[in-house]
Amino acid sequence: MTTAPTTTATARIPLNRLAWVGPLTIVLATLANVILQQLAVAVLQPDPAFMPLTLMPPIVFTVVGVLGAVITYAVIGRRAAQPLAQFRRVALIALIVSFVPDLLMLITGFNPGTTLANVVVLALMHVVAWAIAVGMLTQLAGPTA
Repeated sequence: MTTAPTTTATARIPLNRLAWVGPLTIVLATLANVILQQLAVAVLQPDPAFMPLTLMPPIVFTVVGVLGAVITYAVIGRRAAQPLAQFRRVALIALIVSFVPDLLMLITGFNPGTTLANVVVLALMHVVAWAIAVGMLTQLAGPTA
């Protein structure tokens, strides 16, 4: 009786592709969130004291967050046996955790001008950045065996 080998090849994230997909992902996620921010400001007309919906905070937080996703993807891609599944799990957990400050802002009102609509827009920005990062990284810089 012969048994099939149970070892599986570890797929690797090609860093040469990640070198261009990573920056492109950061730019597109930032652009999408700036568009969302501009639309939200036009429609909601938030209190000018509500700083999270001014122009710079969404840019800075999107760049930092998506850069973190790119780095995490590269590390997982080099160490995990199933990098896509592992990255998607980590990214989903990160998305859920990213809502905590928004919820705390809503509950405590520590930012002047905090409204439910403003916080929903901030949370939507998290989802936009997450969707672009996960989609682009896993599709354009997917692992090779």
